Amino acid sequence: MSQDLASLAKERGIRYFMISYTDLYGAQRAKLVPASAIAEMQKDGAGFAGFATWLDMTPAHPDLFAMPDAAAVVQLPWRKEVAWVPADCVMDDKPVSQAPRVILKNLVAEAAAKGLRVKTGVEAEFFLIDPDGSVISDAKDNASKPCYDQQALMRRYDVIAEICDHMQELGWQPYQNDHEDANGQFEMNWAFDDALITADRHSFFKFMVRSVAEKHGLRATFMPKPFPNLTGSGCHIHISVWDETGKTNKFYDAGEEMGLSPEGYHFLGGVMKHAEALAAITNPTVNSYKRINAPRTISGATWSPNTVTWTGNNRTHMVRVPGKGRFELRLSDGAVTPYLLQAVVIAVGLSGIASRPIQASASTSTCTRKATPSKTHRACR
Repeated sequence: MSQDLASLAKERGIRYFMISYTDLYGAQRAKLVPASAIAEMQKDGAGFAGFATWLDMTPAHPDLFAMPDAAAVVQLPWRKEVAWVPADCVMDDKPVSQAPRVILKNLVAEAAAKGLRVKTGVEAEFFLIDPDGSVISDAKDNASKPCYDQQALMRRYDVIAEICDHMQELGWQPYQNDHEDANGQFEMNWAFDDALITADRHSFFKFMVRSVAEKHGLRATFMPKPFPNLTGSGCHIHISVWDETGKTNKFYDAGEEMGLSPEGYHFLGGVMKHAEALAAITNPTVNSYKRINAPRTISGATWSPNTVTWTGNNRTHMVRVPGKGRFELRLSDGAVTPYLLQAVVIAVGLSGIASRPIQASASTSTCTRKATPSKTHRACR
């Protein structure tokens, strides 16, 4: 049963609800609704002109309504009187098929129909820069190899700790924060979960990081390659598939060399087969390709893939298998639309599983070894 947002407002002292949806370009669109009107909005949705955002519409289209998903409401930790609610776009009483969250929910339902639950985690990298966007915000952060720099991390303690505290309060289970490979760049990690939950959190995370940065007089950017001589910002995604209860990892095979089941290999095969098409979603801007095809940065490596390859625990490939029962896709960057990232991974993965022969076993896998175990590299067709 859907949560009553009006009652929630009274219980938690919420004065306003930010009904928000993410368009095809990843831009977050919202209306600020007073708690006194939220019951009506929960019933009928908040009205928007679809053409005014990036949803492939014209001025002639009828009203678009954003239907708040009360199950995913987030009370802003830094402004308790406001709650953020992700919404699903509806037009003429039908879901807007091209709206990113609708697309993802359809793919989640398709996987569920096959008894599968896709769980993911994202590594969202970002820069803290001056308000005008011209330089990084910390002039002292100038090491040639700044990754994990302790002093630089602590100089931004107030910002990073505040964001992490908020994630803890929200129950996201954050577990590590670090200074990344570029000067002024950071990464914050939280626990993996079902794909839709991760997408909602990823979307809110970007809003939260920007808001906290602005509070401290800084600007946060997830731009893939804001500075030509520095490592770009990726958005790596860790992927596993579970049974319908969410308790059994269907990718996990303890006895297999890489720790992946045949089903896991076929899901991975779908990713490899459609890698070039994936890039249209995972790397959606011209700036994205300045990250992928970058010359060596001042740190000595770009940490971004430029070939369609996969491997074991080796970060130079598009996909790596860092542990049993999951793999990491390193292609996507900070410009990716959070919901489309999850959706496209599920789509290509299900395609790979669908191509699996009946009664396939590890011996019939489409993956073949191409190197010694010390430098494992396999290709899936």
